[in-house]
Amino acid sequence: MADNSNAEDAVSDSVEGAKSTSYKKEKLADQVMKNPQVLAALQERLDNAAHTPSSYIETLPKAVKRRIDALKQLQVKCAHIEAKFYEEVHDLERKYAALYQPLFDKRREFVTGDVEPTDVEAEWHSENEEEEKLAGDLKNKVVLEEKETKAAATEEANPTGIPDFWFTIFRNVDMLSELVQEYDEPILKHLQDIKVKFSEPGQPISFTLEFQFGPNDFFANSVLTKTYKMKSEPDKTDPFSFEGPEIVDCEGCTIDWKKGKNVTVKTIKKKQKHKGRGTVRTITKQVPNDSFFNFFSPIKVSGDGESLDEDSEFTLATDFEIGHFFRERIVLRAVLYFTGEAIEDDDNFEEGEEGEEEELEGEEEGEEEEDAECDPKKESSQPAECKQQ
Repeated sequence: MADNSNAEDAVSDSVEGAKSTSYKKEKLADQVMKNPQVLAALQERLDNAAHTPSSYIETLPKAVKRRIDALKQLQVKCAHIEAKFYEEVHDLERKYAALYQPLFDKRREFVTGDVEPTDVEAEWHSENEEEEKLAGDLKNKVVLEEKETKAAATEEANPTGIPDFWFTIFRNVDMLSELVQEYDEPILKHLQDIKVKFSEPGQPISFTLEFQFGPNDFFANSVLTKTYKMKSEPDKTDPFSFEGPEIVDCEGCTIDWKKGKNVTVKTIKKKQKHKGRGTVRTITKQVPNDSFFNFFSPIKVSGDGESLDEDSEFTLATDFEIGHFFRERIVLRAVLYFTGEAIEDDDNFEEGEEGEEEELEGEEEGEEEEDAECDPKKESSQPAECKQQ
């Protein structure tokens, strides 16, 4: 009997405790709901929720929703037409690439020194023409004796073509210079040309970058390639995300490094101790090394649907951006990146955009202030200083 009594007391205490806890929660909730700030925050959340596009769509009659679904079907068809448009754009790129190529071939000949430009081809009127003419006149006043003594040195100092043309472009463009290590530089000085080749008609859309190198002591390849595969069709699971062709994968090439010249790996020595005998041995092994030439061994996009980790995704996105930059900017305007003029133009364009945005913001603020000062409906609420103005 005593046991039953104790059990009943325990149950009673538990019930009373639950009632007390429930009462405290209700009292606390009642106090919170009487707080004006809490009520205002809740009301704001309710108002925002009530005005979201999705919530509005949910309130529409079933017949209207059905018509919206029909509009989405039309939108998917629009996306497929847009994809066809970009396929024709790719065909145009291929057509005009063929028109550019003779000019690019001549550029390569001038850069390598295989051909010397004629006077007509080399005629260019720069903005600093007068200063250059004055400098030329001063040079012409050099005495004959100095010319004769320096003739041999001048002949030796007159290089073939345009030395370090592409290497200088790499050095000038931040996106590329960040990839180049000191031990990459002697190799890049052998770079003679970069070409863009587009996929043939009927083939999946892609473009290939060809890096053409002169004979060197580092690798046997005369050409290193990087192919970017593109997708130009709406995704079946998310067709409305289509915004034109995008790079989805890329493939590099195998570099035939000469013995001891592979800059993409480094050799380290490591000591190992035998667990049983206690003897120590030194082993050498190769580990990856930072280098621009890792550009030709890109991360592969997983084909089994598995997602990449965050670092790999960032590396791949950067790779795609560099590929686009070579294709759309550097190859087309190489001499202007060599002289730095294209870089200045890019910087000025970005600054202009920011400046314009700031100016527009200032105008909007000015309009608001002017409205506040001149609107008679607001005059009674303005402070005395504002009215006097």
